[in-house]
Amino acid sequence: MRSSRNRNQLLEERANQMRRAPTLAEARLFEAVRAGRLGVAFRRQVPLAGRFIADLYAPELKLIVEVDGLVHERQGRADARRDRALARLGCHVLRLRAEVVMSDLARGH
Repeated sequence: MRSSRNRNQLLEERANQMRRAPTLAEARLFEAVRAGRLGVAFRRQVPLAGRFIADLYAPELKLIVEVDGLVHERQGRADARRDRALARLGCHVLRLRAEVVMSDLARGH
């Protein structure tokens, strides 16, 4: 019990750090979807299942949006395992490449 409480506390602290210092692509995407602009509320850097932090999460839809930077090119297997674990929790994961987010939002899409 104690270790899971410590793990959850560490996860929450990490999520708070990530909220305070988002990547540029994460910040721009959140600005585009915040305040229910798409008809659904998104939250940033949300701890899930005591193991994961979702970049953006729409609890109403159980939709996770991940903004993948260059590091994700080297960790495809780990991302796939994570996505499968989240799917077992009933979540849908949408992965967007950071450069696509930046270019599409710059063009107003």
